[in-house]
Amino acid sequence: MEIEISQEEARVIPGETIDIGNADRLKKEVTRVIEEGYDNIILDFKNVESIDSSGLGKILLFHKMMENKDGEFKIVNVDSDYIAKIFSTFNLEKLITIE
Repeated sequence: MEIEISQEEARVIPGETIDIGNADRLKKEVTRVIEEGYDNIILDFKNVESIDSSGLGKILLFHKMMENKDGEFKIVNVDSDYIAKIFSTFNLEKLITIE
């Protein structure tokens, strides 16, 4: 997992999978950047090939956390057809900005 910080945003770049084995680490890192005061969080899926229900739960949690602080949360670079299909199945694009 990588985190890129600029003055305007924090970009979190997970590895190949987001699952029960690493979702808590992702939560810890995203929570840390939110607590550091970043109002614009980008979850960059350029490396992500698979995600399970615990990963989806964390995404919904991040959305809620940013909504509560009037911040922006979005997902970018969804290159995997598998991930795109999962997001579409759950209508995630109606709740979260996905670019």
